[in-house]
Amino acid sequence: MSEMTIRPMLATDWDSVANIYKEGIETGVATFETNTPSFDAWHKAHMSTCRFVAENKNEILGWVALSPVSNRCVYGGVAEISVYISASSRGKGVGKLLLEHVIRASEKEGIWTLQSGVFPTNHGSIKLHKSAGFRMIGTRERVGKLHGKWIDNILFERRSKVVGVD
Repeated sequence: MSEMTIRPMLATDWDSVANIYKEGIETGVATFETNTPSFDAWHKAHMSTCRFVAENKNEILGWVALSPVSNRCVYGGVAEISVYISASSRGKGVGKLLLEHVIRASEKEGIWTLQSGVFPTNHGSIKLHKSAGFRMIGTRERVGKLHGKWIDNILFERRSKVVGVD
């Protein structure tokens, strides 16, 4: 994957992004979502900046995007991170590169804290977040149901060393 590049996500990437999202949904350990949203719904839920794809030879390998955690102004510099990697690209460093890229981009946008909710059974995502400097804040017990079963969610956080340090 020496030719892999990280670039801004385009609307024309949606089919590939949606397919990767669908793969994540189907694992049962990545999200409470059970269906892939439409582009319009996804677009409205995510910030217009800090959306990136990892690409190799015109193939999208993964994506990352940020969502606001609240519409209250006090949380304006706090965002939730979503990162999904294609099944064939997992464990190859794609997620790490995407996280490193979105961390730098988020700091340029004035984001001081990135959060991520991870299922306790998603060992790859836990390892990825820890490797990118996220720390475990705690476990939100039985925070939501997936297919009728209560699921815990581990809350990870990464505080910027550049933004909001005053």
